[in-house]
Amino acid sequence: MGKAGEHSFEVLKSCPHTWARAATLTTPHGVVPTPAFIPVGTQATVKSLTPDELSALGAKIVLGNTYHLYLRPGIALIEGLGGLHRFMGWHGPLITDSGGYQVFSLARLRQVSDDGVLFRSHIDGSEHFFTPELAIQLQEALGADIIMAFDECPPYSDDFDAVRQSTERTHRWAQRCQKSQQQNQALYGIVQGGMFKELRRHSATFLTSLDFQGYAIGGLSLGEPKKVTNEIVEETVPVLPEDKPRYLMGVGSPEDLFEGVSRGIDLFDSALPTRIARNGGLFTQEGRCIIRNACFRDWDGPIEEGCDCYTCQNFSAAYLHHLFKCEELLAYRLATLHNLRFVLRLMHEMRQHIIDGTFSTFKDSFLASYQPCDEDTRLAQKQKWMESGDTKFSQG
Repeated sequence: MGKAGEHSFEVLKSCPHTWARAATLTTPHGVVPTPAFIPVGTQATVKSLTPDELSALGAKIVLGNTYHLYLRPGIALIEGLGGLHRFMGWHGPLITDSGGYQVFSLARLRQVSDDGVLFRSHIDGSEHFFTPELAIQLQEALGADIIMAFDECPPYSDDFDAVRQSTERTHRWAQRCQKSQQQNQALYGIVQGGMFKELRRHSATFLTSLDFQGYAIGGLSLGEPKKVTNEIVEETVPVLPEDKPRYLMGVGSPEDLFEGVSRGIDLFDSALPTRIARNGGLFTQEGRCIIRNACFRDWDGPIEEGCDCYTCQNFSAAYLHHLFKCEELLAYRLATLHNLRFVLRLMHEMRQHIIDGTFSTFKDSFLASYQPCDEDTRLAQKQKWMESGDTKFSQG
């Protein structure tokens, strides 16, 4: 068991056929059963939902974005109002990222050196300078339970030499983050190394030697094939300590969550479920459907039969289709409620199946019927089945 003050991590059960494991992550603001999905609250809110709704959906931990909160409303303002928990009204565990990914993906005119990153805000073009020390200072001021080391996230297309230099800089920054930490927060190191297995092993080995309280795998889901993502995770996880949490950053589609859990990942975060919800993309057991499409215009039944979310329990697909067509604000709330409940329920089921020793069977059964929308034409097929009255998608 890994411990530090009020922080601890305990593995309860492992799957005999995969690397999947069920554990408990204890923080000063509560316990997180893992594997767990972390909803993303970029601007100190999970878009369109209240903290009470998040809790009712099954969320145990939420992520706040240091880069965005630094730019607005400002970290000092949040600290002066009692910290991020009080500011956003979320009383459970909180994790903040370092801002590193956003600095490299959103900011303009970056100048990177060993000292830090000089960049211009994507909002108003104002100039800012982030260092590892500042990243820790900002996260300590926010008061999150778990904070992240400042890292450099190279594009997945960078060559070996460029990624090697970037990875070594991430390692130096990780050491500076550790030295600057003052508060009792769990600090996680972030493994980098691009798409190069040798660099990933090197990064994981080096960061493990620094004895962080947890380890994240960053720099993935940036456009590389999913096969490559899975191979990198497989290469990295065995190097990480078994008694520390493992966090795969930026992964949130159902099929990818299964692959990550199978490879020993404990924590995931992604804006995908909420982002696609606001665009009318809804998860079902068969794959993702687009509620704006004409086949849902008069569909007198929920998005998914048997779903226990508020949306499916109270509204028809036809009503949701209408809301999206009219661009009513309620559409985005109801779709977000459904998608987050789908993902959080799925994580709970994975955990229970790990404990019961049936995870592999559960995974195979789910993936046999679930078709990722970016890999085939399942949506078009489903619409044809619906329109033809096929009983597989009949609402009775």
